[in-house]
Amino acid sequence: MSLPKPVMRGLLGKRLRFHLPIAFTLSVIAAVAFKYAVTEPRKQAYADFYKQYDAMKEFSAMREAGVFESVRPSGE
Repeated sequence: MSLPKPVMRGLLGKRLRFHLPIAFTLSVIAAVAFKYAVTEPRKQAYADFYKQYDAMKEFSAMREAGVFESVRPSGE
């Protein structure tokens, strides 16, 4: 009793017809999940931060701390 020969002709096309839609679907699901799990919360966090951010107050605090070499503190 011998084993039948494997069918090699058209094997790649048959495998691609099965795996390509699965790969495409999974990639779309991953992209949508990344958008809503990572980028949307990140955009919201930036928006919330910059709603109450005062650049001049931050600059004054850094100037008082001596971060800048070319800017003297306001007390001098």
